[in-house]
Amino acid sequence: MAAAQTTRAKSAAANTASWRDVAPAAVVLITGPEDYLGIRAMDRVRAQVRAAAPEVELSRLNASSYEPGSLAMAVTPSLFGEAKLIEIEGLEAMNDAFLADALGYLGHTDADVVLVLRHAGGVRGKKLLDAVKAGGWPVVDCQPLKKDAEKTAFVMSEFKAGGRRIEPEAVQALVNAVGASLSELAAACSQLIADATTAVDAATVERYYGGRVEATAFKVADAAMAGNGPLALSTLRHALATGVDPVPLVAALAAKLRTLAKVAGAQGSSAQIAKQLGMQPWLVEQAQRDVRKWTPEGLIRSIQVTAEADAQVKGLSRDPVYAVEHAVTVIATSVRRN
Repeated sequence: MAAAQTTRAKSAAANTASWRDVAPAAVVLITGPEDYLGIRAMDRVRAQVRAAAPEVELSRLNASSYEPGSLAMAVTPSLFGEAKLIEIEGLEAMNDAFLADALGYLGHTDADVVLVLRHAGGVRGKKLLDAVKAGGWPVVDCQPLKKDAEKTAFVMSEFKAGGRRIEPEAVQALVNAVGASLSELAAACSQLIADATTAVDAATVERYYGGRVEATAFKVADAAMAGNGPLALSTLRHALATGVDPVPLVAALAAKLRTLAKVAGAQGSSAQIAKQLGMQPWLVEQAQRDVRKWTPEGLIRSIQVTAEADAQVKGLSRDPVYAVEHAVTVIATSVRRN
């Protein structure tokens, strides 16, 4: 029993593919809720199929509105014998007819057909997903990129693939500015890659995306963390006057302080700490430089006042603006003067 489970686990691990390097196969399963990565994975498979067989016949079906027998018709060899690419979306809402036909097809796949299945998540169709995994076909898991480390890695990979360099500070600035949406982050990367003639730096990112809400929030946080109270407060008041909500402003402060606290309490080289915390080494090195400006008491006080402000801007206070201003003032005055 244990041996069988180990074999199944190894098989599942062996057929896992990245959305960046997935290759065509008789069956390709693309799962997970991150639509942008799912689209990129499907685009990659389609491009490779067309490169190998320019005359490929493309068919698209939806598993939720599937009519019995449609898959069999789609895979039937054409009169001229072209290769076939069949893309089926909506597997998370598949009907029983599709489930039955798809399970039947997995037992008798066609060598001239590439079948791409898109399942956005959930338990519907688990039997089919398990059958694909057990068959050893490629499975791409498209999960949202939630951590800053994942987003910075995404940006660096985009620039590497585009043949352009981007400086570490510019990576973080870009994530801060447009990182809330992966599709927007990817679009920003594409624009900078297309427009840049040299390495992209933080000033370039600021020129393109400095007006975004997230960027404004981090400008406030950067000024406060640098101990520049007047600049932090003036930037904060401008942000509030132009419609920026207090919640992302406090979130930016909290993110900066969390990074500082994590690095302050870690032991080892920057590379070791980066591995332990799941952060980029350059971000750890920056935090190590910044933490020298802080006493433990000042850091604790700043974290406490930011936590209080977070609760106040989310409904516990009638004056959320004062809560943010107070937090910014405490943080700025807690930085140790040289």
